Amino acid sequence: MQPVVSQELFKRSRLSELCAPPEPGGMLKSVAPDSGGMSLVSIDPNRFRERFESFNEIGATDAGGVNRPALSPENITARDRIVEWFEAAGLGITVDEMGNIFGHRAGETDLPPVMFGSHIDSQYNGGRFDGVIGVLGALEVVEALDDANISTKRPLEIAVWSNEEGVRFQPDMLGSGVFCDVFDLEYAYGRTDEDGVTFGDELERAGYKGRAACEPRDLHCYFELHVEQGPFLEQEGLSVGAVEGVFGFSWMNVTFEGQANHAGPTPMNMRRDAMVGVSDVVQAVRRITATEGTDLVGTVGSVDVWPNAINVIPETVEFTLDFRSYDNDVVERAVQRVQTEIETAADREGLDYEFEEIMRVDADPFDDDCIQTVVEATEKRGYDFTRLVSGAGHDANYLNTICPSSMIFVPSVDGISHRESEFTEWDDVLAGTEVLLSAVRQKANE
Repeated sequence: MQPVVSQELFKRSRLSELCAPPEPGGMLKSVAPDSGGMSLVSIDPNRFRERFESFNEIGATDAGGVNRPALSPENITARDRIVEWFEAAGLGITVDEMGNIFGHRAGETDLPPVMFGSHIDSQYNGGRFDGVIGVLGALEVVEALDDANISTKRPLEIAVWSNEEGVRFQPDMLGSGVFCDVFDLEYAYGRTDEDGVTFGDELERAGYKGRAACEPRDLHCYFELHVEQGPFLEQEGLSVGAVEGVFGFSWMNVTFEGQANHAGPTPMNMRRDAMVGVSDVVQAVRRITATEGTDLVGTVGSVDVWPNAINVIPETVEFTLDFRSYDNDVVERAVQRVQTEIETAADREGLDYEFEEIMRVDADPFDDDCIQTVVEATEKRGYDFTRLVSGAGHDANYLNTICPSSMIFVPSVDGISHRESEFTEWDDVLAGTEVLLSAVRQKANE
C-alpha cells in the first residue's frame, strides 16, 4: 500500500498539470448535433442529489451547515473534489492565476463559449446551498447533455470562482473581479486574513495558483443559478426568479474617538462616550431607510469597541455602514444624510470622528436578451416564476461588465441565507437547474 503522502504528492502533481495554460481547442465528445426544435432534455435528479449530499459532507457542521471559507483545508478538499468530477465528466480543466477553476466542454465550432457557474467557498458556518447549487447544477447540465448524446454549436464552460464570499480575504467576489479587470492581480494576491496570511501565499500553498492568465476573454454570455437569499419567491409561492439586475451599494467605515474613563465615578455630563455616538447613528440608519426610497436597506454590520471592558467608558468605536438600493440616486442621498448624522452625533457627544466610503458599486441591470432567455426557459419548463432584482452581490455582477449576463434564483425558505439553517426545497433546486439547462442550451446554439 502506498503511503498517504505519496498519494498527496501525486494529486498535487496532477494539479500542476491542470494549472498549466490551456491548449487551443479541447475535447469534443462523440455526440449528436442539436436539433432545430430542441426537444426538452432533463437532468438526473438522483445523481444530482447524491452529488450534492456527498459534496456537503466536506466541511459539514453539527448544525447542518458547512464551513469552507476560501482556501481553508475544507475549501481545498472541495476544490479537489470538483476537479475529480470535472475530469470524470470528460471536461477539459484550466486553473487560472486566481485559482478560478474552469471545466470546458467543446462545441461544434470555436465560437466564444457560454459560461455558467458560481462558487464553492462558504461563509464561516454558512449554508449548504449558497453558490454550491450553481456549480453542481452546471455540472449536471453538462452531464444531462452527455446523457442525451447532444452537442452544442458553442463550447460550454463551467466556472468555479475563487473567494466569492470574502469572509476570509476581503473584498468579496475577488476571483471574478480579477477575471473581469475590476481588481489588479497583485492587489488580490496581497489581501490578508486576520492572521496576516496573504491570498497569494495561500493559493500557492494549496496548489491552486494556476498559470493561465486571469483576465477578460471573449464570452458569448454568462448565467448563474443561485438561491435568492431573500423571502420574495417563497412568499409568492414561486419556484424560479428571472433576475433583472442587482442593487447598487455603498460600504462605509466610521471611527468615533471619545475618552475612556471609569464607568462608576464619571458623571454623565462629563462623558465622551464613543458608543453613544454609534447608537445615534444606528437609529439614524433606520430613519433614513424609512424615508429614502421603498427598496433602500441599511445595516450597521460590524462594530469594534475599545477597550471593550464592562467598567470602562468606550473610548474608540470603529463600525461599518451598508446602504443598498436599485436606484443609485437613493444610495447617494442615503450616504449624504448619514454623513450629516455622523457629524451631528459626534458634536453632541464631544467626539472626534473619521469617515471613509470604502466601496461604491452602481446598480447593475442584466442583459435584456439573457433575462428573456431565462423567462422563455422557465415558461418552456412550465414553472411559476417572476422577474425580480437581487439585493445581494454575485459573481454575475462582474461578468456582466464583460459579457451579456443574467441569473436564475430559486427560493430560500424563510428568506434565510449565510446561516447554517439556510434551506431550499429540493424540487425548487431541480426546477432552477432545469431552467439553467434550457437557457444554456438555447444560447449555446446561437
